Amino acid sequence: MPVVRLEITHSESFDDGREFGSTGAYQRIDGIAHYAVDPNHPANTDITDLHLANRQPDGLVHFNGDFTVLVPVDGAKASGALLVEVPNRGNRGATRSFNQAPFVLTPTNDIDAGDGFLMRHGWCVAWVGWQWDMPQCEERLGLRAPMLDANARGAASDMHLRIQPDALTKSFTLTDHHVGAIGHHAPITPADAHDTAARLMVRDHLLDTPTTIARGAWSFTQSDGDGYDSVELEDGFEAGRIYDLLYTPLQCPVVGAGLLAYREFAAFARHDPASPFAGIATHTFGHGISQCGRFLRTLMHLGLNIDESGRQVFDGLQVHIAGARRGEFNHRFGQPSVQPTPSFGHLFPFADEPHSDPHSGVRAGLLDTLRERKVMPKVVYTDSSSEYWRGDAGLSHTDVGTDADAELPYDVRRYLFASTQHGPGLLPYADQSIFGSHGANHFNAIDYRPLIRSSLERLRQWVMDGKPPPASVYPRRADGTGVSRSEAIIAMTHITGLALPNPERLSNIHPLNLGAHSGSGIGQFPAEFIGDAYATVVSAVDAHGNEIGGVQMPDVTVPIGVHTGFNPRHADSGGTGQILEYVGSTVPNGPLARSYASRDAYLEQIRAAAERLVATDYLLAEDVALCDAIAGERYDAALAATAAEDTQ
Repeated sequence: MPVVRLEITHSESFDDGREFGSTGAYQRIDGIAHYAVDPNHPANTDITDLHLANRQPDGLVHFNGDFTVLVPVDGAKASGALLVEVPNRGNRGATRSFNQAPFVLTPTNDIDAGDGFLMRHGWCVAWVGWQWDMPQCEERLGLRAPMLDANARGAASDMHLRIQPDALTKSFTLTDHHVGAIGHHAPITPADAHDTAARLMVRDHLLDTPTTIARGAWSFTQSDGDGYDSVELEDGFEAGRIYDLLYTPLQCPVVGAGLLAYREFAAFARHDPASPFAGIATHTFGHGISQCGRFLRTLMHLGLNIDESGRQVFDGLQVHIAGARRGEFNHRFGQPSVQPTPSFGHLFPFADEPHSDPHSGVRAGLLDTLRERKVMPKVVYTDSSSEYWRGDAGLSHTDVGTDADAELPYDVRRYLFASTQHGPGLLPYADQSIFGSHGANHFNAIDYRPLIRSSLERLRQWVMDGKPPPASVYPRRADGTGVSRSEAIIAMTHITGLALPNPERLSNIHPLNLGAHSGSGIGQFPAEFIGDAYATVVSAVDAHGNEIGGVQMPDVTVPIGVHTGFNPRHADSGGTGQILEYVGSTVPNGPLARSYASRDAYLEQIRAAAERLVATDYLLAEDVALCDAIAGERYDAALAATAAEDTQ
């Protein structure tokens, strides 16, 4: 067993010993998992550079990472279901997604139990540190990955850092900058701060040819006197422009060790007598959101659902807001948090079943290796509208060889949460985020979390009780619910107060020129696009501008405004016509809100819409009241916002 030891650093009663329904109280345990993996084992051979890492006398590669678990004090009261969440940038987020806990984006060591949904339903929960560039602190879970020394690396390669500022900025830390306050990863120091081969390029739009900035106009700098941790541009990085920095880092981690840590901890948790879940967990479920959903898609693509003992690890996977992307989780100098378009995450195959790529001629599907190894789990994909509007989610159910709808396999379900943005919508209305992004519209306010926890429970029932989830709901070309982004924009031009993106400035997914080493995971950043963009779809909209090609929350079915998965960049952020890829828009409609006879009459329709979702298994019966409360808050906010506008 590759988990050779658990080092317990802290153990306490969870939430001050609170009793959660019939399950009772939980115990929280924090610690460090110590791993020793065999680089020659068939289950590990697809991990880039693992065979080059230093080995201990036992011939194994050793590393360690953080973990946190929640386990019922009385294991006999557990449901048998173990949820192993991939921590998003080191953060323990499951209770924010499933327990309606406050959606706090800054790192914290606290786990807010919220309304106790997971615990009331008897779930065991684990978080496993997997990301190599996490700062070491109690607030975040990370991995101390094995490293390669300079002599072992062989072929030269670069790391890519993307920067698109929202305001003129003199310098940036050498780490990913697309996640603002939840980022702050450890800076990635250059091997040589004066390397003349390092490049900084700039362009105004994704499809423009980048211009190389003279080496003397920029430099690697020291912000605190302890190593080169920043890049500085003489005249500053301009708002809205796209900068690409390529350089060779000092350290070379085995990035894919994070995939092994996640897989092997999950196997250990269920099967090893030393596990906190020994004798309790009978079925294992993986869950990841955004970055971590892309992590799970990578794990599936590599067929890593089988441990060194030959056992299937995950019975079910819930992959949330990943779209059709993977990520930098298994190649040299990979940055797991990188999100920009294009990147190594935008690679064929996108869909589950095999299709032929018209550009490369390759025929492949995301799940091919899982099926070949006979370790296919049940899978539920859930996406927001933002993953469609950024240009990739539609590829997950498109035959890119014919641009036709692709049918899903029998053991997969896929749901678009209609008219939503990447993260759950919050109140009060805002157009400027803690990330620094500034939208031309208010950010989307639809809170879809009742739908995601229903999808998790349906996945559990599918795996453990043999009850299939409801039918997939996503935009389809064949029935008119799937249209191009240009067609959707035209359909919304009549909506007063809604700022629309420029269709010609939207990102498109093109096949990438990855260079000669891409197959080995030692790829150069793509120097150019090859061929035309892949055709993709978004949901069609109704007369109010709300989406019809997905599962609708009741406050989308019974509208008081328009809700979209896009939000154009505000003029003061530069990048005119482009969108902020991870946020949507809400524009309240005062006359529409006032067309309901009263607040009570509006909520009566909300409850009827919620009951219809319950009847079709897209919502849990216990959450009708929750949907009522969510819609009531948004009704009040819409009336207040439009009343304020009327007085101006």
